[in-house]
Amino acid sequence: MENVLRPLLVVGGSLIITLLVGWLVDLLLRRADSRHHETPLWGLLRLCRPPLQVVLCTALLRASFGQIKLDVVRDHRAGIGQVLTLVLIAASAWLVIRVAATVVQSSYARYATSTRDPARVRRVRTQVTLIQRVVTAVVATVAIAAMLLTFPAMRTVGTSMLASAGVIGIVAGVAAQSTLGNLFAGFQIAFGDMVRIGDTVVVDGEWGTVEEITLTFLAVRTWDERRITMPVSYFTSRPFENWSRGGVQMTGTVFLQLDHSAPIAAMREKLRDILGECAAWDGRDWSLAVTNTTPTTIEVRAVVTAKDADDIWTVRCAVREQMIGWLRDHHPYALPRVVTSPAALPPGDHWRELTGAESLRTPSVGHLAPPDKAPRTGRG
Repeated sequence: MENVLRPLLVVGGSLIITLLVGWLVDLLLRRADSRHHETPLWGLLRLCRPPLQVVLCTALLRASFGQIKLDVVRDHRAGIGQVLTLVLIAASAWLVIRVAATVVQSSYARYATSTRDPARVRRVRTQVTLIQRVVTAVVATVAIAAMLLTFPAMRTVGTSMLASAGVIGIVAGVAAQSTLGNLFAGFQIAFGDMVRIGDTVVVDGEWGTVEEITLTFLAVRTWDERRITMPVSYFTSRPFENWSRGGVQMTGTVFLQLDHSAPIAAMREKLRDILGECAAWDGRDWSLAVTNTTPTTIEVRAVVTAKDADDIWTVRCAVREQMIGWLRDHHPYALPRVVTSPAALPPGDHWRELTGAESLRTPSVGHLAPPDKAPRTGRG
C-alpha cells in the first residue's frame, strides 16, 4: 500500500502545489493589472504563468522523486534525475526569456503611448527588438551549455576545450569575420540611430519601408510588396537614402516638357487649383517655374509638398495627370510638337559641285539631278 501511496503523494502533491501557486500568482497579477492601468506590465506578466508552473513542478519532482520506493525508480534513479534536471534548465531558460520579453514589451508600450514623435518611437522599437533577441540568444546559449555540462562525458570535453580556447577563438574569429562584422553592424544600427523599423529608405534604387532588423540582416518591404533582404553591414559601409531621417515631410517635383508657347502664368493658377482640391497636399509650399529650354521645348518644374513619402507620390501623380489633361483640353498648342517642312535644295552650281558633272550627263540609278537639269526620257 505504501508503494502505491508514495508515488501518488509525490506526483499528485507536486501537481496540486503547482496549480495552486499558478492560480495565486495569476490572481495577484490580475489585481495589480486592475489597479495600475497606466502600465501593461502586470497583464503581460500573466503570459509567464506556463513556464513558471513547469519550473515549479519540475523542481518539486526533482527534489522528491527519491522518496518513491519503486524498483523501476531505484533502477533508473540517475536517468530520471538527469531528465528532470534537463527539463528544469530548459524551463528556467524559457521563464527568463519570457520575463525579459515581457519587461521589454511593457517598456516599449509605455514609451510609445507617452511619446508623440514617430521617429523616436521607431528608434526605441528597433533597439528593444535587438535587445530582446540578444537576451534570447545569450540565455539559450547558456542553457544549452548548462544542459551539456550535466553529462559527465561533456565535462571532460569542456576542460580540454577551455585549454585550447585561445586557438579556437582565433580560428573562429577568422572564419566568422563576415558574421561578426554583421553582428557588430547590427548593434551599430540599433544604437547609432542610422535606420529604424518603419523608416522609408532607398537602397540599390529600390524604394521601400524597413520591416525587420536583426543582428545579421535587414528586410525592406518595397512598394510592390516585395521583400529585399540585405546584410546589416550594407547600411554601415555604403550610402543610402533615409527619407524618414530628420522628419517625414517631403518635397517633390513634377517635370513637364512643353512647347515654347505654353501659358506659364495660367499654369500657375491651374496648379494652385489642383493642389487646393488634392487632399494629400499638406499646404506648406508650391511653385512652378521654367527650369530649362531646348531648341524645341521648355522644361517646366512644379514643386509640391506633402507630409510623408506616400502622400508626395500621390500629389505628384495628381499634378502630372491633371495638368497634362488641362493643357490637352484648353491649350493643345502648349504640348510639344515635331515640326517638319520640305527640304530646300541648293542652287545649281552647288549641286554640280556636290554630285559631279559626269553624273549630270549620264545619270544612273541612285543619283539625283537638280530639277532644272533633269534628263529627258523621251524623244523631242
